[in-house]
Amino acid sequence: MKDLDITEVARRSGVPASTLRFYEEKGLIASIGRRGLRRLFEPGVLERLALIALGRAAGFSLDEIALMFAPDGRPRIDRRMLEAKAEELDRKIRELSAMRDGLRHAAACPAPSHMECPTFRRIVRAAASGAMSARRKRAFYSFE
Repeated sequence: MKDLDITEVARRSGVPASTLRFYEEKGLIASIGRRGLRRLFEPGVLERLALIALGRAAGFSLDEIALMFAPDGRPRIDRRMLEAKAEELDRKIRELSAMRDGLRHAAACPAPSHMECPTFRRIVRAAASGAMSARRKRAFYSFE
């Protein structure tokens, strides 16, 4: 496959040219030259962009993603970093599940007003404290 100009990379990857230029500035991708005013990239940039997209979807920052590539551009993914991100996602899933359950309870609660519902009042107190740990949130949001 021949080298791709920035327009072709943008079309094939779905990543806007402005983002490609930003990624290049951050060192995530590298152009290999120019054709006129357009940057040129090796075809392998498409796979690299797919890996960047996967990292972004998983919640990694661009700086964290940059660490996942060796100086020669090959992927060098730290398994401990992946495990830590998986744990972070598990915590977020628990928090979002608790919030979902709280919203469903509030929507279906038979109390005349939400402020008369003990469960809803616990949720309000939990939200007001703001500094609660995930464990305490789960206790507040528990409807069993």
